[in-house]
Amino acid sequence: MIQDIYPKKLHNEFRTYKPESDDFIMVFDQMKLLVGSGTEGEEIIYPKAKDFSDTDQAVYLFSVDDLKYFLLENTDKIPEGFEYQTMMEIRRNHPLTNADIYAAYTAYHLYVWYRDNRFCGVCGTKTVHSEKERALVCPSCGHIIYPRINPAVIIGVINGERILLTRYNRGFAHNALVAGFCEIGETVEETVSREVMEEAGLKVKNIRYYKSQPWGVALDILMGFWCEVDGDDTITVDHSELKSAIWTERKDIVLQPNNYSLTNEMMKVFSEGRENIF
Repeated sequence: MIQDIYPKKLHNEFRTYKPESDDFIMVFDQMKLLVGSGTEGEEIIYPKAKDFSDTDQAVYLFSVDDLKYFLLENTDKIPEGFEYQTMMEIRRNHPLTNADIYAAYTAYHLYVWYRDNRFCGVCGTKTVHSEKERALVCPSCGHIIYPRINPAVIIGVINGERILLTRYNRGFAHNALVAGFCEIGETVEETVSREVMEEAGLKVKNIRYYKSQPWGVALDILMGFWCEVDGDDTITVDHSELKSAIWTERKDIVLQPNNYSLTNEMMKVFSEGRENIF
């Protein structure tokens, strides 16, 4: 999965570093990230501080080992040899290490948080950066805003030697599992039951936790669960969200084209008969 970058390590502690010439600068335009405009198949290149005339307003995000990453907003100048690409284009066009995509997704997560909280939601005053923690502060009323993280679940619904595979109506075109966001006032286990019922019309039992994954491109912390169908296994597909939902034998599972996601790992684990080991 994208966070599996060992022996490298993500250091996300709050720091007030200023960028030096070889530090990476992450520049976003909505869901597009500024990267080297090399031909398809070339390794990903992120711009560095030395590629810009002014990085005084760049905000330190995190480090991967000793490589520092900063966010630069409000710049109209694109350095020569760079262009904006969507996350999907970056994943499709470049051979990426887990550290590459982990950095891009985590930077995007923080970019969206900074972008969406420029003004205080209580009194409307322009926010400022905290000097002691990763937070935005209202200088007028004192309201503090911390990074937003959306809890969501990925669900492997098992029916004997089969698992429930889904396909979305739009966007992602590969096999997936039932998934959804936690609602206010419910436990994550209740989210599992509700999402399976909403998307596939199935009751489930024996809900058990597998593992989690940060998924910055959707601002998520994903929590994976296994469960078993309870009673009638007739699927009723929610076609407003899904193109299909079908019971699939282990040998017939077609995995996603890369190993970034918790969803893909869970499908792989089930295909190998290892879902009860954990």
